[in-house]
Amino acid sequence: RLPADDPFSPADNPLLAGAYVSGMVLQHENQHDETILATRQLMGERAAPPTGTTPAPTLGTELPDQVLVPGGTVLLGTDLDPWAYDNERPAHRVEVTPFLMDVTPVTNRSYSAFIADGGYDDDGRWSTAGWAWRTEAALESPQFWERDGDGWTVLRFGERLPLHPLEPVQHVCWYEADAYARWAGKRLPTEAEWECAAGWDATTGTARRYPWGDEAPTAAHANLGQRHRGPAAVGSYPDGVSPTGCHQLIGDVWEWTSSDFQPYPGFSPFPYREYSEVFWGAEYKVLRGGSWAADPLAVRVTFRNWDYPIRRQIFAGFRCAADLGASH
Repeated sequence: RLPADDPFSPADNPLLAGAYVSGMVLQHENQHDETILATRQLMGERAAPPTGTTPAPTLGTELPDQVLVPGGTVLLGTDLDPWAYDNERPAHRVEVTPFLMDVTPVTNRSYSAFIADGGYDDDGRWSTAGWAWRTEAALESPQFWERDGDGWTVLRFGERLPLHPLEPVQHVCWYEADAYARWAGKRLPTEAEWECAAGWDATTGTARRYPWGDEAPTAAHANLGQRHRGPAAVGSYPDGVSPTGCHQLIGDVWEWTSSDFQPYPGFSPFPYREYSEVFWGAEYKVLRGGSWAADPLAVRVTFRNWDYPIRRQIFAGFRCAADLGASH
């Protein structure tokens, strides 16, 4: 038993309060597990599926295109989650203008239409930096896709599979997501819009830890934790729908947002500057929501991921937003 004035008691050491140091180590280890799995996928035909995984649900459901998100004065970030990283803090209020949000992540079928319409050949659909990268990297489709007659296949952990039309598109970089959104007459959501659509309950004026509430994720809520070996068809998790009516905001694919990785007002580094602070700036774009390979312990509505806009090997997709009155 430690004495009351022990320097390592939770009362005196914020690293120990709420078991923060344990949570940080566990979350960080799980994040590395996902990174290792993404690296393993880069082995191509030599890669093997993660042990114990099964194919993701494939039935899916046709759902509406977009839903109105009323916005308002929304609480973002958290002061209450004991294991939240410093970049999720502090909780603060922002004004979010009403907007439209895609009900589901963009699917392979929709993204294939972008390709078929010359999306990779039309520089008018791309930002200047995006077109430069598309040209330099000779991008023609998402990573691991390959043409098969009039269709496509995808290489997934050593197995060449037919492309499922209702599966969220995966392995696209930020520039590709941005180009698709322009082509569709939409845009990528800001991370404030994403968090508003995912966790803000306008009826009660409260922020949820997950889209469905504060209950920890189960297999009925979301595709997480490497139970499966890829994204599930859209509409597979009706128990995980957000208050705004958006599906699969947690799990399946990380979702690119339009936002640069920046600190929240009042940010304070903890427990060391190098975890978040050294990455602030336009060099990194924010991703939200977690993927099928992310551990449930490391995923919540407020969780902020970030990466270079050229990154494709991560399990990332996206959904689009639009301003009210926008035509698409």
